[in-house]
Amino acid sequence: MQSNRSRDTKPELALRSAAHALGLRYRVSARPLPHVRRTADMVFSSARVAVFMDGCFWHGCPEHHTMAATNATFWAEKVLANRARDRDTDCKLADAGWTSIRVWEHEDLRLAAARIRKIVNERRPTARRGDGESTRM
Repeated sequence: MQSNRSRDTKPELALRSAAHALGLRYRVSARPLPHVRRTADMVFSSARVAVFMDGCFWHGCPEHHTMAATNATFWAEKVLANRARDRDTDCKLADAGWTSIRVWEHEDLRLAAARIRKIVNERRPTARRGDGESTRM
């Protein structure tokens, strides 16, 4: 498992690239809540939005998750624990006034980036339209 990256995976890089192309600026691999030991893949502090890129295997995607052939019990418990931690993270962020966005690695990342931009712009004190102009909300 050590060779599995915890950050800067190909899907994360592609999502960040798509979001950046839409004019979004964000912090990478940051803790939205300093006192909670959870790291989001992208953090929009002013909008209080945290984005998590979830891998189909690691987070139990309902469409693409496959059971491991070896050590199946361990992996089933691992995925269940990951999903429980994801729910706990989302609840803690919501309680602190944050919005969590979860993106599956198989999603169309351009559509995911557009969804992120929409939510970030709705939650920012000053909405940025991506065309260089700002409008006061």
